[in-house]
Amino acid sequence: TYDAIIAFKNPEGEWGHMSVGTLVLVLNATMLWLYSASCHTCRHTIGGRLRNFSKHPIRYKLWSWVSVLNHSHPTFAWISLFVVAFTDFYIRLVATGAITNYYFF
Repeated sequence: TYDAIIAFKNPEGEWGHMSVGTLVLVLNATMLWLYSASCHTCRHTIGGRLRNFSKHPIRYKLWSWVSVLNHSHPTFAWISLFVVAFTDFYIRLVATGAITNYYFF
């Protein structure tokens, strides 16, 4: 997530710029976040050990949301695996000068 935020800087260090690399890093952070949030452990941490959901409506709402994500956990695992590989490959190509990181603004 930190790398995705820093990607909004241009080579001179000025904020408010966006490039193809920014989009790649934001996609990477998003997919890793979805993979982590959909984990059974996250679901248990949020809603585990509650005897009565009506006394904890916020935790119940979060637990319900994570439970929906939990059904797609294997899908998020595969997608994030490929997105991480693509991100590493893209960064390597830009770092070696093989391709140019185009800026939108």
